[in-house]
Amino acid sequence: MKIGTDGVLLGAWTSIGHNPFSILDIGAGTGIIALMLAQRSYAELIDAIEIDDAAYEQCTENFENSPWNDRLFCYHASLEEFADEIEDKYDLIVSNPPFYSENYKTDNTQRDIARFSDAMPFEHLLESTSKLLSEQGRFSVIVPFKESDFFITLASKFKLFPCRILQVKGSPTSEIKRSLIEFSFSKSASVQQKELIIETNRHQYTQDYIDLTKDFYLKM
Repeated sequence: MKIGTDGVLLGAWTSIGHNPFSILDIGAGTGIIALMLAQRSYAELIDAIEIDDAAYEQCTENFENSPWNDRLFCYHASLEEFADEIEDKYDLIVSNPPFYSENYKTDNTQRDIARFSDAMPFEHLLESTSKLLSEQGRFSVIVPFKESDFFITLASKFKLFPCRILQVKGSPTSEIKRSLIEFSFSKSASVQQKELIIETNRHQYTQDYIDLTKDFYLKM
């Protein structure tokens, strides 16, 4: 599976300022976000969940071949199974969930599972996260900008409230495409909101994007 900009953005932007001991990556794919958080943090326990067979095998292989393999583990399970069976709470939960940024499906079921939200509806994601997140924990997610208000409203049903938001644009003239949102169980008096532009021209990255992601690219 290809590594997308969404995963890299979330792995780089997610706050570890509260020094999480345990981290959970929901819908890990290749494991890129969990690997980035292993590189960035001192968390001793970094778990991932992946339901797709091929992605799970790739994620496990990537974990085993990484310098942090003693801290990383991938579960081959659905989120529902995992949330019902695991009693532990996590200090940080991250997810780059499937979403329907296109209104069509392909003939490739595996790709559809990775792309479309019917594999993991937002409400199901938020309900499970609220069960698995520790009292002082943080939950970071990336969603389409057009879904962000709905997602924030839905999150409030589970007592999860935004504390940081990053709006992402591909170029200075393009529309906002993605929202990265950090939630906690505490209502913030003011939500920190910022904007990030990825490129000024094709493959000419902005300094903000370089500063955020340079630790994770071989050439940046």
